[in-house]
Amino acid sequence: MERLLGFNWAGVIEFLPALTAGLYYTLFISVVGLAIGFVLGAFVGLGRISRFKVVYALATVYIEIIRGTPVLVQAIWIYFALPLIIQYTLPSVLAGVIVIALNSGAYIAEIVRGAVQSIEKGQTEAGRSLGMSRHMTMRHVVWPQAFRRMIPPLGNQFIISIKDTSLLSVILVPELIFQGRLVAANHFNAVEIYTTVALFYLAITLTLSGVLRLVEKRLESRS
Repeated sequence: MERLLGFNWAGVIEFLPALTAGLYYTLFISVVGLAIGFVLGAFVGLGRISRFKVVYALATVYIEIIRGTPVLVQAIWIYFALPLIIQYTLPSVLAGVIVIALNSGAYIAEIVRGAVQSIEKGQTEAGRSLGMSRHMTMRHVVWPQAFRRMIPPLGNQFIISIKDTSLLSVILVPELIFQGRLVAANHFNAVEIYTTVALFYLAITLTLSGVLRLVEKRLESRS
């Protein structure tokens, strides 16, 4: 069993600390980046339906730039080009968080916009007829209903963003792929290492999918 198909799978245990360190950075960047991205996306998404032309224009420009460029290009620009502009060298992990936050924020913004606009106008009118302000109507009437509709597409975006962290190895973030490449290059066990890395990613995405399904069911039971 240790040498199944001619490969030394038991030898992977020796390199688990390095892969676990990569897993930590993958999870850290994913959690922090997506948390910031959700807040950013919520504000930008609401900006996309704003009555103020300047707010709408800024939100639209941000979304179009991010959605129109590959995440790999964004990572390279933020890590290598941005420091030349701001005269400050960004740590690779911080740059990775910024990339995931900005990238996911643009896509989450469109999810938020679509969900809010899908709520019938009668809901807003009913809230206003009860004496609620526009802000209170959005907070207590529109947003709770819209949030339930966001769960499935948000889950998809979270999974995509987690997988996008694998591209951050190009800017020297010590995440799973980066650590896996180091181990495989030094010990010539690419099949075992990259298979283990793939299983780590699979475990993360399956766990996240399960959690999101539970959240969705709980929200449905309360409605």
